Amino acid sequence: QVQLVESGGGLVEPGGSLRLSCAASINNFSIYTMAWYRQAPGKQRELVATITTLGNTNYADSVKGRFTISRDSTKSTMYLQMNSLKPEDTAVYYCNADSRLMKRNYWGQGTQVTVSS
Repeated sequence: QVQLVESGGGLVEPGGSLRLSCAASINNFSIYTMAWYRQAPGKQRELVATITTLGNTNYADSVKGRFTISRDSTKSTMYLQMNSLKPEDTAVYYCNADSRLMKRNYWGQGTQVTVSS
């Protein structure tokens, strides 16, 4: 059974940092495009960052220069390093794995990130 398990969320003050992890129990992790999404209360889920099978990355304008997405295929794990956090970064952060080749798309259960003083 495929599982994506996020961890690393929590409460942090503005300007602080957090590192999210997404551990994937998934065959052929390396063929999946991985992504982080987030959903704030009362808002739609939005794409935060993606990393392709080749390691190419893309970021939402709101997080460029502050967040860094990475992956370690040897550990089947994806990361999101979040620096200079702002209150507007407060949301539930979700991990996503997508493979057009396999026609599969999976979601994690989410981890709460709260930025507040």
